[in-house]
Amino acid sequence: MTVETVTPPRRFRGQPRGRALPPVALAALRQLLGDERRAPELARRDRLIEHLHALQDAHGHLSLVALRALAAYMNLPMASVYETATFYAHFDVVHDDEAPPPEVTVRVCDSLSCQLAGAAALRAELEAGLDPEAVRVVRAPCMGRCDAAPVAEVGHHHVRFATAEGVEAVVDTGHHHPEAIDWQRLAAYREAGGYALLDACRAGRLTVEALADELERAGLRGLGGAGFPTHRKWRSVREAPGPRYCAINADEGEPGTFKDRHYLERSPHRFLEGALVSAWAVEASALYLYLRDEYPGLHRVLHEAIGELESAGLAPPGFIVLRRGAGAYICGEESAMIESLEGKPGKPRHRPPLVAQVGLFGRPTLVNNVETVYWIPLIHEKGADWFAGHGRHGRTGLRSFSLSGRVKRPGVHLAPAGITLNELVAEYGGGMADGHRLAGYLPGGASGGILPASKADLPLDFDTLQAEGCFIGSAAVIVLSDQDDLRAVAANLLAFFADESCGQCTPCRVGTEKMLSLIERPEWEVEQLRRLSRVMQDASICGLGQAAPNPVLGLLRDFREALADQHVIVRG
Repeated sequence: MTVETVTPPRRFRGQPRGRALPPVALAALRQLLGDERRAPELARRDRLIEHLHALQDAHGHLSLVALRALAAYMNLPMASVYETATFYAHFDVVHDDEAPPPEVTVRVCDSLSCQLAGAAALRAELEAGLDPEAVRVVRAPCMGRCDAAPVAEVGHHHVRFATAEGVEAVVDTGHHHPEAIDWQRLAAYREAGGYALLDACRAGRLTVEALADELERAGLRGLGGAGFPTHRKWRSVREAPGPRYCAINADEGEPGTFKDRHYLERSPHRFLEGALVSAWAVEASALYLYLRDEYPGLHRVLHEAIGELESAGLAPPGFIVLRRGAGAYICGEESAMIESLEGKPGKPRHRPPLVAQVGLFGRPTLVNNVETVYWIPLIHEKGADWFAGHGRHGRTGLRSFSLSGRVKRPGVHLAPAGITLNELVAEYGGGMADGHRLAGYLPGGASGGILPASKADLPLDFDTLQAEGCFIGSAAVIVLSDQDDLRAVAANLLAFFADESCGQCTPCRVGTEKMLSLIERPEWEVEQLRRLSRVMQDASICGLGQAAPNPVLGLLRDFREALADQHVIVRG
């Protein structure tokens, strides 16, 4: 008997895998963002983070339904949208079985300067005093207001010198919008001679080479941390074939740094003129500004200032593109910033190639810091010799120091390059805070290492601190006193690096967590810490993992006796 095998009919899937998207969700998204069918540029991948911000601002969180709608809107895989949304700290992704966060979020800065000013006690008091059903209290990394520590943020409103009573009062008022900024408008800037340099450049009265030579004589270098000569960066990008882009990194997330915010709040048009001149110098097709999300008031200022430029015919509509960061320190690294500008998680790229050759959208890109371009109009106006004529102890130029910690007058202080810490504190910082004696200092924020009081007469500038295992970086100087717990200082810095690691490479991802666990022990094994440091410094992809061990290595090198006095046993 023959048995026939019957093959069942093949079933075809009538719809894509995954949950069906309710049509109303896509319709609501189009109402919020615009109709991508009529304006296809709205669906470009580089708009993804801006769209996520729009959803977060509108609803206070990101539901999975909204993310699925956004994936359909932009014709992207849901995995790509989800990966990007969950990478950034300022996006609250809420799963289908979860409740959205409370309507109000209070963020308490826990950077080192705020920790020294009592941020941990402030956060505990707020958690105890506020209704958790109505207000969420969370810790947050540096908010760029270290001169007013401790700092809290209610919604988008920052509370300087925060107390529990002050924060609760802001919560009760319902005024959670960014604080107002009094800034120099276009008319006032032009009346003072502003945009004369840009006019000269565009009219052909000044060549790129002549201006680059002037910046070289002035000694202008990148002031975001790396210190690369500005004129060399211009020339490097110009040598690459077009089209080219210019991107300005205003994501100053290094703990203790707030100089860029200082200048942007006071004279945004001087910054914009320097940025436009930089874009002119490399014949950029567009100028991108990447602003950290912790500066919401500045976002409004720059948006209005760009509008003034476009209305006055000083910038073509759409030439200057303003983009928001989303709470990721790693995007201060230039290639990570470019990844973020392209609408992706901000993970540093492997090099080579450098971004000067393969940068934004795969094209040569000039990346500069805010303060770097801010100085360009002033150097041309006053002359290279004016800028280079400042300096001490054999150094030349000016440096903007973000000074915080145990000093009487924290703030941004413009001082001669090469000034020592003792001179900076005495002449600009008003001396040590009452009842405090200098014990040490961080010359370049969390990543710049730590030096003892016995080395407070070293010149503070590029290339002067390497022998001590430190660097000036963005010139974020945090002053420590004899009353500060050194283990707690190191733990604060390592916890920051562990939190902010993008997770791409194992030496950084695992190394920061491991080092934090090692220094929280009562005994420190020197060889173990040094061996781990070598792996992180040699094998991490970017500067975060490479610099993370610096504070611990500094304590092992120069603070053995102080650690022993604080009951930390150091073996080896």
